[in-house]
Amino acid sequence: MMGSGKTAVGKALAGLLDVAFLDSDAEIEAAANMSIAEIFSRDGEPFFRDRETQVITRLLGETPSILSAGGGAFVARRNRDLIAQQGVSVWLKADLDLLWNRVRHKDTRPLLRTPDPKATLAALYQERLPVYRMADLGVEARAEYTVETMAAHVLDALKTRPDVLELSR
Repeated sequence: MMGSGKTAVGKALAGLLDVAFLDSDAEIEAAANMSIAEIFSRDGEPFFRDRETQVITRLLGETPSILSAGGGAFVARRNRDLIAQQGVSVWLKADLDLLWNRVRHKDTRPLLRTPDPKATLAALYQERLPVYRMADLGVEARAEYTVETMAAHVLDALKTRPDVLELSR
């Protein structure tokens, strides 16, 4: 979910594992030479979601890495299937208040460009929660956790999947 810490925790985790960190949103922005918000505005969400799947497919085919996928990417079954076939999904389980505190002052979230962004976030959260629960692993995020602490918790969760960690060596 947006604001859960995917990018910061992903970078820290990649450092702990000595693997590359990849961010599907950053890759899409670089390829399009525009922001996600601009892509949404110009081409719409369905277009963006198709590009997202293409990028995730390409990134998962590269060397072992930590991939941060956008908050809506996991909602699409095709992306969940790709991730399940080539890796392990980790849900950073942040509650709604924490997510709101992290995103409320940012104008880079196209899905929150509504008259009531907090209500929109709450609706997205409720809509996506059942899908996020399908992740292979879930790690609770807390406001008091540093990025490093959260990355250590994710690493502990990944240790329950030695098949995945073996690939990163």
